[in-house]
Order: sequence, then structure tokens, then C-alpha cells
Amino acid sequence: MTARLILIIIGLTLGLITLFSSAYVVHETEQVIITQFGEPMGNPVKDAGLYFKKPFIQEVNRIEKRYLPWDGPATEMSTKDKTYLIIDTFARWKISDPMIYFQRFRDVRRAQSRLDDILGSATLNAVAKHELIELVRTTKDRKPVRDESLTEIASNIGIFKPIQIGRDKIIDQIKEEASDELDGWGIELLDLRFKRVNYNETVRRRIYERMVSERRQIADRFRSEGAGEAAKIIGKKERDLQEIESEAYKSVQEIRGKADANATAIYAEAYDATPEAAEFYTFLKTLETYSKILDHQVSLIMTTDSPLFRLLKNLETAAEDPLP
Repeated sequence: MTARLILIIIGLTLGLITLFSSAYVVHETEQVIITQFGEPMGNPVKDAGLYFKKPFIQEVNRIEKRYLPWDGPATEMSTKDKTYLIIDTFARWKISDPMIYFQRFRDVRRAQSRLDDILGSATLNAVAKHELIELVRTTKDRKPVRDESLTEIASNIGIFKPIQIGRDKIIDQIKEEASDELDGWGIELLDLRFKRVNYNETVRRRIYERMVSERRQIADRFRSEGAGEAAKIIGKKERDLQEIESEAYKSVQEIRGKADANATAIYAEAYDATPEAAEFYTFLKTLETYSKILDHQVSLIMTTDSPLFRLLKNLETAAEDPLP
């Protein structure tokens, strides 16, 4: 009884081992290829469920059914206009033909390595065929936000260079070229995008210098406009001051002219009242003339019939006549 029990236990154990070795489960996210001594047997199992295989001699190879990521290394590339860029790309792919994929790669690591070569080469070729502006911009109709005050500057500040196709179509070209190469490897490329586009340090420095130059042009224009406005203001101020001074001088002269005319009229009315007053006025004016033209540094030569000499002549006559 003991020997029989042992045999039964051994038989059950071997049966369970055989059962577990022959049964396998396929999940919804995977597909299975059965190999026997390394060679695929039959068609891939794509539907989820419980399946059986030959125990011990057949092996289950699970292949991912979901979308898989590919994150390429950041690589320095040269554009058509010899501008060096560091482009970082990523993609999504899936296994479209599991049998071909298994025969080519066996595992995801080898497939990722192959994607590095194909996608990297396709990206490098596409970048080398186009200029920088084509890789940066996406659409032809994009219009820059440009300061209206810059429209009078005779330069291309704030103006986009026209593009032919744009970044999106370049990416489509990369996908098309890579898909053609991956078609025979059991892989379908779903999507590819540029994660990041950075400038090389030399290019970045050149771009910064151009930005500084453009800002200086704008600053010089504003300074020039400011100097022009300042000149206009100063000129207007000088013109207004001259007008004010001219009007003031005109008013002063008019007032003085009126005052002199009034004074002359008063003098004329006062001194024309009698002959004695007129003679006295002539006497005072002659004295005023003497005080203006005669001093110790002046030598004056006059004829005897000169009006200025008349008073001096009369003074000499009066000095000779004795007083009564």
C-alpha cells in the first residue's frame, strides 16, 4: 500500500507538471508564438484565452500587442543652410506581423536598436535637405506679431522668411521613408515627432548676436526719433520766444513812440505859447546837445554861422557887455 501510494503521488505530480508545462494563457495585451527547438510552429496566437502546447519541447514566446514607445537619442545634425541643430525625436510603433518580427528580432531590445538606425538615418536625411526655417515653422500662413512702430525701419526685423513645406510635412517625409524600410521587419511606425530642437552653442551665440543687433537698430531708431522731437520742441520754443520778444519790443516801441509824441506835443504846446517860451525851449535843447557832444576829450570846429555856435557866440557877447 505504501509503494502504491507513492506511485500514485508520483504519477499525479508528473501529470500536474505535464499539465502546467503544456497549458499557457494568452492575455489581451499580447500575442504568442510557439517554437519547438527554436523554430516557430504554426501561426501566432493573437486571441486571449487558455491554450495548450506540447510539454517540455515547445516554448511560449510572448510578443507585445500594445503600442510601444521609441525615444531616440538627441543627435546633432546639419541643415541645408549649414546650421547645426540638436534634435531629439520620439515615436510610437507596434508589431504588425509577429512572425516576421520574431524571426528578425526575437525581442524588443533588438527592435529598438534597429529603430534607432532607421529613424535616426531618416531624420538626418530629411534635416539635411531643408533649411532651418523649414524645421522651426509649421505652416505657411503664420504671421508674426510685429510692432507697428517698426514698419518704417528699412530692415527685415520681425519679418518671417517664406517657407515651402514646413515642419509637419518634413516629419511626414521622415515617417514615409522609415515606414518603407520597416515594412519588411514586421513593424508599423504609427507616429513620429520632434520632442525638442535646440541650437548648437555656436549657432545659439550667433542668434543672440543677431537679436542684440536688431534691438540696437530699434533703440537707435527710437533715439533718432527722440532727438528729432527734441529738436522740434527746442525750435518751437526758440520761435515762440522770438515771437514773444518781438511782440514785446514792438509794444515797448509803440508805447515809447506814443509817449515821445505826447511829450513833444506837450513841449510844443508849452513852448509855443509865447516867443519867450519858444526861445527858452531852444536854449534848453541847445544845452542838452552841448552836454551830449562836448567833453574834455572832444575838439569841435564850427563855422561862425553854425546853429550850435550861436549860443556860444551869444554867451561871449553877453560876457563883454557890462551888467547894468
